[in-house]
Amino acid sequence: MTRVIKVGLVQQTSFGTVEANVDKLIQNVAHLAENGANLVVLQELHNTPYFCQTEDVRFFDLAETIPGPSTEVYQSLAARLGIVLVTSLFERRAVGLYHNTAVVIDSDGSIAGKYRKMHIPDDPGFYEKFYFTPGDLGFTPIDTSVGRLGVMVCWDQWYPEAARLMALAGAEMLIYPTAIGWDMNDTEDERMRQLNAWQTVMRGHAVANGVPVVAVNRTGHETDPSGVTDGIRFWGSSFVAGPQGEMLYEAPTQKEANAIVSVNMERSEAVRRIWPFLRDRRIDQYQDITRRFRN
Repeated sequence: MTRVIKVGLVQQTSFGTVEANVDKLIQNVAHLAENGANLVVLQELHNTPYFCQTEDVRFFDLAETIPGPSTEVYQSLAARLGIVLVTSLFERRAVGLYHNTAVVIDSDGSIAGKYRKMHIPDDPGFYEKFYFTPGDLGFTPIDTSVGRLGVMVCWDQWYPEAARLMALAGAEMLIYPTAIGWDMNDTEDERMRQLNAWQTVMRGHAVANGVPVVAVNRTGHETDPSGVTDGIRFWGSSFVAGPQGEMLYEAPTQKEANAIVSVNMERSEAVRRIWPFLRDRRIDQYQDITRRFRN
């Protein structure tokens, strides 16, 4: 029989309290599971509005331990629905030590594994270095009841090295919970260039590694808590690409969306047979990849 994963994507706005956001997520996840999804992926830092638009020590109060209150909620949900659930949480590892962490929960409610975001941005509106310590768990796939998942987070999606290392470790699918959007002063042309680049680079990871890619983004406008800027308009456009970069699904930019996408996992084998990129890698000539720059 053909091996198919029914991937559920939850693209939603995020406002108000943690409780309100989590209640909304639970309803959306349950809807997808009831309609056949066996893997559901949530967006980056889904429990809260995107607080990294400003540097404010009060937002560290949003962090929690793993395991902790949120993992308990999502573990119970995954077990009740019988699904694998990819979550994205603000982890409090120790006093003064925090991570942006994806937690993967298996269909029996157990924590299958976690990934701490490795590449941390620090740009206007995305001041993540203030909040998050770079990850230290490496690019290690997480084994689940639906397969071996290469889970990374947002800014990681721009780095071909990260995708390659996940694939070399046996990841069967690359997954990116995401929070990315436009500066409100960007022109329409600039907005389209950014969105197209975002999709193109991840579709390239699919092609280069012969694996499907799932990216789930926030949508909607979120205000800057400091009031200094006009906020961020998250561009949605969550998508699933096949192992040749083919678009299997794309969500709208400015609307919430719950979607189920059937992904034929056997296509990776067929694609890698005709495009044997892993076979032809010149690993004897790649030493300089670990240098910052070649002068």
